[in-house]
Amino acid sequence: MNKPLKQHLIDPEICIRCYTCEMTCPIEAITHDDTNVVVDAGKCDFCMACIPVCPTGSIDEWRVVAEPYSIAEQLSWDELPEQQDIGAGAGDVEEALDETVAALLAEAHKGVGGKARAPSSAAKPTINLYTRSKPAKAVVQGSYRLTSEESGAEVRHIILDLGGQPFPVMEGQSIGIIAPGADENGNPHLPRLYSISSPRDGERPGYNNISLTVKREDGGICSNYVCDLKIGDEVLITGPFGATFLMPDDPSARLLMVCTGTGSAPFRAFTMRRQRVAAAGDGDMVLFFGARAPDSLPYFGPLNKIPGRILKKHLVFSRIPGAQKEYVQDRMMVEQEVIAEMLQDPRTHIYVCGLRGMEEGVEKAFLNIAESAGVPWESTREVMCGEGRYHVETY
Repeated sequence: MNKPLKQHLIDPEICIRCYTCEMTCPIEAITHDDTNVVVDAGKCDFCMACIPVCPTGSIDEWRVVAEPYSIAEQLSWDELPEQQDIGAGAGDVEEALDETVAALLAEAHKGVGGKARAPSSAAKPTINLYTRSKPAKAVVQGSYRLTSEESGAEVRHIILDLGGQPFPVMEGQSIGIIAPGADENGNPHLPRLYSISSPRDGERPGYNNISLTVKREDGGICSNYVCDLKIGDEVLITGPFGATFLMPDDPSARLLMVCTGTGSAPFRAFTMRRQRVAAAGDGDMVLFFGARAPDSLPYFGPLNKIPGRILKKHLVFSRIPGAQKEYVQDRMMVEQEVIAEMLQDPRTHIYVCGLRGMEEGVEKAFLNIAESAGVPWESTREVMCGEGRYHVETY
């Protein structure tokens, strides 16, 4: 029998096809087709460069195998295979991972909190319905600037009409937008991922449309393309993607949401869903939202109109003249009693979304708050991850 081998895999259900891992891999061991992104076992040297850049954790999957899965096999998967029975005498599966890789895994997992899972009450989402070779065609219904000219950042709310095409989405999922043209090598541009900012029944209830929250980036091919779109323009889209960063279909679930900038997109969808479903009831949602100033915070006006019984808002600003800088983790510490109580409630679901730079500060805040309340944070986070109640998507 062949000596068992460790193999690096990508979970096709969780992967959102952002291609960041492929662009990061220094030895070109990651490739893709219209359906999946996969790792070539013949090239992968376990350098782990792709692990920290993945926004969903789908890249962090491993199997011990007698024979590696081929690229062709991986490209055909809709879900990961279970761990193989690699035969008597092979030893424990965990022991088959050598000490070097185990140490690298331990380093990569610091602060991650385990594998991402969807909330148990969430419906199973549709993923990868439309691909690069067979994209959906959407028409721009609206494009509205959300930030002021003086803010220095242009963030737009884009509404896309899918017409008669079926495009089932859930709150927390993303879509890919294909910018026209080609890259420096003459290849068509890869889709760029944007979180959906509307609930499952549409930006307008009963209409087959969705909305996005997009920031114009200097030199950003797709962000500039999207921000320049006019009403009536046709857009090619892929997806939907994402199977874990989902909203629980449980009216008793409590949502603790932390975001910066366009990371607010899924939380707008969550909030609108609760407003439509809860009607006159309570939402039991808490939001910590960070920006430089009110005029650079997307949806600042509409957020302030949401009743406190639906959404308790903590809007945090770091660049207000004459005021001390404040970040989301600072406000979390101010509100630590509320957060500590929520951490101990099994109905609480935590979501963190935004720039990767925020993740460390938010994680430290959760650790300090939990330990001050006598709650072991790491084990609590592990339990929440296992139950689909802890979610991080940063980029």
